[in-house]
Amino acid sequence: MKKTFVIAEIGINHEGNLKKAKKLIDSAVRAGVDAVKFQTYITEKRVKKNSPIFNILKKCELSFKDFEILSNYSKNKKIEFMSTPFDFESFQFLNEIKVSKIKIASFDTVNLNFLKKISNFNKEFIMSVGMSNLNEIKKAYGVLKKNKKNKVSLLHCVSSYPTMEKDSNLNCIKTLKENFNCTIGQSDHTNDIFVPLCAVAMGAEIIEKHFMINKSMRCVDRPVSITEIQMKNLIQNIRRFENSLGKDFFGVRTVERAAKAFRRFS
Repeated sequence: MKKTFVIAEIGINHEGNLKKAKKLIDSAVRAGVDAVKFQTYITEKRVKKNSPIFNILKKCELSFKDFEILSNYSKNKKIEFMSTPFDFESFQFLNEIKVSKIKIASFDTVNLNFLKKISNFNKEFIMSVGMSNLNEIKKAYGVLKKNKKNKVSLLHCVSSYPTMEKDSNLNCIKTLKENFNCTIGQSDHTNDIFVPLCAVAMGAEIIEKHFMINKSMRCVDRPVSITEIQMKNLIQNIRRFENSLGKDFFGVRTVERAAKAFRRFS
């Protein structure tokens, strides 16, 4: 089994504060994640001005220059920088600063015009598929894979904030594996680590979790975010699970040699 790729979804938990964003990166590094992920957007292109979340998004909007700083900061910290673009201009910027993995939000799985535009750039895409039926996922996947140089991974996701454990529908991971020849993972919106750990046991190779430094931190996505301590615990348990898998080997294993003499042949 390949090492599970763990993404700390910082998203907009920095609340538009560059120093806070850097502290979140530092915290994610301490937790041991493989990548940090942000959301890059121009608010006016993401939602209409009469949207109930317009003011929140505007407050949390960082400039392209800020994201360039954060990308370089992440490199210096030896952690991968990722982001979700919500408009083509933002995507072009992320491509210009050579962000290697582009995350696509569940909301854009059905945004085929956007997917067609970004599919021309020979990128690695990780797409969440919350709210999408199997036919919609196949269409979106087909658009991105029309360019054979693109690598596409799919993340099972339930777009409920937060998601209750009973609503996690982890069997969808199995269905995605049966229908797509690509890496399958889980973008999790529960506020604990049990469900993503179960997802790994079911074969998820990418885990994305919303992230905050601690429980006293004020942030937009607090109801769906886990802390540095929780993230560290999650990663330790994922690695423990991976280590327990061993090899797909039947017969007398090295650790069984002492018991070999007691086998009862007839």
